[in-house]
Amino acid sequence: MKNYLNYIAALAFFLMLLASCKKEYYQDGGTHNPNFDGTAMDFLESRKDLFDTLTQIVKLAGFENVLRNEEITFFAAPDPAIGKTLRGLNRFLYLSGQDTVKELDQIDPVVWRFFVSKYILKGKSVLKDFPQLDTTNMQAFPGQGYYTYDNEPMHIGVIFNDIKTKNADGVEQIVKYAGYRQLYFSDFGGFSISGLTVGPVATSDIQPTNGVVHVLQYSKHNFGFNSEDFILRAYNRGIKPPKN
Repeated sequence: MKNYLNYIAALAFFLMLLASCKKEYYQDGGTHNPNFDGTAMDFLESRKDLFDTLTQIVKLAGFENVLRNEEITFFAAPDPAIGKTLRGLNRFLYLSGQDTVKELDQIDPVVWRFFVSKYILKGKSVLKDFPQLDTTNMQAFPGQGYYTYDNEPMHIGVIFNDIKTKNADGVEQIVKYAGYRQLYFSDFGGFSISGLTVGPVATSDIQPTNGVVHVLQYSKHNFGFNSEDFILRAYNRGIKPPKN
């Protein structure tokens, strides 16, 4: 009888834990409330430590109203990812004998529009809405192509990681696709996990009032996906002199 009661108590605890997890999302070893009381733009503005530069770029690109008023899925590149691309641009300008960029508005808004649009999908899509991706078995699990807000083709998929353990004899045991799941967002056709064409998502399913925000892992992502493409587009459109 005692064992039976223990079983019932354990089962009740498990069901309570399962119900609570449905209301939260996974991030860096913990659970957090995914809901944000404000728009996607409000969320960016609330995290100046991560998105101060991104917030300015969104405004320069003409997407502020979109992030405030439309239902969207936004893949947010933290400021360090943007900094890597801008440093690459300044190295190019310096070696070309030109003044470097000191203010974001020195870059043509058309350039900002083109690249920011790559990070926005129309409608709300959380992690579970995207198909599985296995870069070692693309035929079975290819992810899927999507068109962004300005109709740029991109590729998105969820990698189902394996669970690896060792038994009492020290023999490794692998449970395929049973581990944590992570979104990967890349330029269309960029299937290799290179850190340049691919944007691994660090935190998924942050849900403001008008959609969802997925925060990219800045250590493995450069803003624009391909820094060389950004540099050439910015250079060809012309770099404006600083106002001061």
